[in-house]
Amino acid sequence: MSIITYNLPALVVALPLLMAAVIALIPSRRVAWVLTLMTVISVTFAAYGNALMTIGASVSYELGGWPPPWGIEFITDGASRVMAIIIASLSLVSTLYAKPLIEKEIHLDDIPRTYAAWLLTIGGMMGLVMTADAFNLFVFLEISSLSAVTLVAMGAGVDRRALMAAFNYLIIGAIGATFYVIGVGFCYAVTGTLNMADLATRLPEATSAPVVVGLAFMATGMMVKAAAFPVHMWLPAAYSYAPSAVSSLLSAVATKAAIYVLARILFTVFGGLEDVTGLIMTWVLIPLSILAMFAGTILAIFEHDLKKMLAQSSIAQIGYITLALGIGTTATVTAGFIHMVNHAMIKGGLFMAVGALAVTLGRRANLASITGLGRAMPITTSALLVCGFSLIGLPLTAGFISKIYLISALLDEGQGVITALVLLSSALSVVYLWKMIEVMWMRPAPEGTKIQENPWMYGPVWVLAVANIIFGVYATPVVALARDAAMALMGGGA
Repeated sequence: MSIITYNLPALVVALPLLMAAVIALIPSRRVAWVLTLMTVISVTFAAYGNALMTIGASVSYELGGWPPPWGIEFITDGASRVMAIIIASLSLVSTLYAKPLIEKEIHLDDIPRTYAAWLLTIGGMMGLVMTADAFNLFVFLEISSLSAVTLVAMGAGVDRRALMAAFNYLIIGAIGATFYVIGVGFCYAVTGTLNMADLATRLPEATSAPVVVGLAFMATGMMVKAAAFPVHMWLPAAYSYAPSAVSSLLSAVATKAAIYVLARILFTVFGGLEDVTGLIMTWVLIPLSILAMFAGTILAIFEHDLKKMLAQSSIAQIGYITLALGIGTTATVTAGFIHMVNHAMIKGGLFMAVGALAVTLGRRANLASITGLGRAMPITTSALLVCGFSLIGLPLTAGFISKIYLISALLDEGQGVITALVLLSSALSVVYLWKMIEVMWMRPAPEGTKIQENPWMYGPVWVLAVANIIFGVYATPVVALARDAAMALMGGGA
């Protein structure tokens, strides 16, 4: 095994973090984008290479040669593999999409710093899914969160409300991170270790009260970061007022990384305390997930601004994933990971399409401003339509695969009522999609409307639209990765 191959788990994290420092010092926005793109391509190759080299195995990487639990450990298993692939793939498509939009929505002097924050966000999220150290995870949580706040604030050049959205994101995110690190402190106090595998071994033998408090704090903190209902207040404004490229990146991968950490906490770190985690999943996670499915969908129905509509929709989609985790069987957790992969493609594509509409129009995309754009911008709006169909779970799309696996897993567990609620929530999501279809395709564009579509904008949207169709027809790779992830988290595989 070559030295590069051996160090791939570290490279997927270190490359974007190191290049962020370099790019922050570069005055040329074009050079900054080229270096950013080259870095993300390298990270993508490293993520896929690491997955291929370790498929079917759980591999420990010791940073600095210090063995765990004394040193910091990165872990490559079924769960971290699929998350690294999601983050790398969607980051690459988002970076390709970002160039023309960032140049139109962010002050030219700030563009190199924007790309630096962009890479910090990616590197932080990669660190979240690779690390096997509870405190090291907190460090990556802060790196990804603070850089994401910076990216959201960059939207102030177009809409000053981005500053308030970034401030809310900062404060609420800081509360979530504080809760998490307090929980880590409780666990360290009774076990004397921070390594996740070592914690999983020692926690069942530790004093019960501090352990339960630690679990409660850690789970609550990660629910805040994942924008789980009702601690999701930061997400709608952050996604709505961030620059369009930033919205596409964050909506595709940010909450997925946090949900993964929540799953790792429940099923791995505290996996030996099934009675306690079972109570949290049954009486907290499942009820809140059901409320999220309906709250997010209903708010999206009554929303006229497209980015806000999609942001509210994300609350509902996060609810589907946390519901799958809350049921807690291998089949439902597999369904949750399937939806994490598919929703990353779906929501990334939708936010990209809406961003392309807004930048082309020169104003916010809402139900009034997109009237008749189905004919005026047929390429972009057709891709939006494909991703929208996938969101509601139309057959032959990736979203349909997500719903089928979730519903099948719920029925196998005898969860008929919850299954009916999932179907009802999915049916309601047709309403807000229809609102977009109706104004774009069934109403005439304002007289004299002439729009030139930019292939640099609609190209990445179509990449994700086609991916939604491909993985809706041939879902085997996604299902296999999701099943490996579930088995790795629940102790049944690598």
